[in-house]
Amino acid sequence: MLRGLETFAQLIHFDYQSRTYQIVNSPWNINDAPRFGHRGILVDTARHFEPVPTLLRVLDSMSYAKFNTLHWHVVDSQSNPFESRTYPKFWDASYSQEERYTQEDMETVVQYAKNLGIRVMIEFDGPGHAESWCVGYPDVCPNYPTCNSPLDPSTENVFQMIDSIVGEVGGSAPGQGIFPEAFIHFGGDEVDTSCWTNTPRIASWLQTNNYTADDAYMYFIERVHKIAIARGHQPVNWEEVFNHFGSKLDNETIVHIWLDHATLAKVVAAGYRGILSNNDVWYLDHLVTNWTQFYLNEPFEGITDPSQQKLVLGGEVCMWGETVDTSDIFNTIWPRAAAAAERLWSPQSVTNTDNALPRLEHFRCLLNRRGIPAAPVGVNGRDAPPGPGGCYVQ
Repeated sequence: MLRGLETFAQLIHFDYQSRTYQIVNSPWNINDAPRFGHRGILVDTARHFEPVPTLLRVLDSMSYAKFNTLHWHVVDSQSNPFESRTYPKFWDASYSQEERYTQEDMETVVQYAKNLGIRVMIEFDGPGHAESWCVGYPDVCPNYPTCNSPLDPSTENVFQMIDSIVGEVGGSAPGQGIFPEAFIHFGGDEVDTSCWTNTPRIASWLQTNNYTADDAYMYFIERVHKIAIARGHQPVNWEEVFNHFGSKLDNETIVHIWLDHATLAKVVAAGYRGILSNNDVWYLDHLVTNWTQFYLNEPFEGITDPSQQKLVLGGEVCMWGETVDTSDIFNTIWPRAAAAAERLWSPQSVTNTDNALPRLEHFRCLLNRRGIPAAPVGVNGRDAPPGPGGCYVQ
């Protein structure tokens, strides 16, 4: 219903001669539905903090393009702005006391998103990308501060903390906790296990259990999955987890592709569900990737079996935050994200970029009218206006 109302709203324009709102060429008969159920934008608030009002405006803009999932990458190595009430020192690694999210802040974001028909999937990356956890709780890290990533798999303290935080985030079943979404993203990417083998107590634990470092990596992932599944949630992991462990993963695992588009075909062939975000195309922080590349990135590429196609949940464009904060997030997301939004919504056969360009240009102007500072479409979709002129000719 919300998506239909958005379509209706975009058909309306104001006629300045008659001073009336009109729908040109009416009546219209529109049959429309999204091809994929998971159409998302990842927002990284760990590399640069995004204030709550900014996140709410991101949600507004997502609804205009019919995205339905905000993937909130809230914590990473550089900072931890998340409030945990069971582990109150968790956010000691925030950049400042003004750059933190209270649980009330997060509930505000989730409820605002819900009113727009948008799910919020929280991510706590681990065991890598978790150095910020060590600031408040050094006991969960290998040898903080000289070697503090990845998290220490040899101590129960790590898994007690994860279980507690998952309980705060998602309760004991979907629909509970701060984030009622069934999916919880647990990262799992870029795990450098040398800290484990070089920390004596972990090396001793590896030897006692006859584990290689890769065995310990699998042990960590399995423990976290059991925690999530026991609470009724479905774990999502980045691609490396599948690349390392393949069919050993729990059947509930959802694999998020970022390294190689071709891995998605392998994931669904193995019977797992997948989400596409291949970094060569759908990473918004790659500023030289133009809108046509976003538009032509086909999730079903190399996947022809209908039963395997059903396992492709959809995709996300990723707004990693190393060089993005509230000052430039909107003109980095828009309008290129809209090209991916159409790919995730429209039939596979809709691929004509000449036809898509006018739609994208008009959508950029619509965003501007609604207060979203989207950049001109241009070549890369983030260039400044080339000179004086109206929105519809730039």
